[in-house]
Amino acid sequence: MSSRVYEAINDQVNNELSASHSYLAMSGVCEQLNFPGAAHWFRVQSEEERGHALRLFDFIHARNYGVTLRQIHVETVPVRTLLEVFRASLAQEEQVSKQIDALYEIAMQEKDFAAVVEMQWFVTEQVEEEKSARDVIAKLEMAGSDARALLEIDRELGARAGEGGGTGGEGARG
Repeated sequence: MSSRVYEAINDQVNNELSASHSYLAMSGVCEQLNFPGAAHWFRVQSEEERGHALRLFDFIHARNYGVTLRQIHVETVPVRTLLEVFRASLAQEEQVSKQIDALYEIAMQEKDFAAVVEMQWFVTEQVEEEKSARDVIAKLEMAGSDARALLEIDRELGARAGEGGGTGGEGARG
């Protein structure tokens, strides 16, 4: 693995861990907004991002390299609505997609085909991640300020299963 590919993947491990922390912060914001289903959804999202980091972590180690972890800085941004939280989520996913695309490009330029194959999984995953956020945003925009509709959306979000099909806790607040 070239130093360029190694450094880019190592950076992405840290980017994924940062995204995980950011989603955990979003979960906390949803709790404060009294949307326990959305809080659960973001907690599962946080776990998923950590899983992405670990996938890359394992990939680096499988290629006989080490990972350098950096300090994570995530600030909870005050928001007033669930829609604002999900818009921030989409913006974050779009940023991650750009990071993955750049990493894929580096792997191609360096002719590191093992990394190209690994990055293909992430490219596909990012399409799903962005779509998921856009789908929730569309529902929230349709709901507007209708309390019943917002509560129904929150209930749906709380039903999201974590990795492996479990809920990752007890109920929506688990």
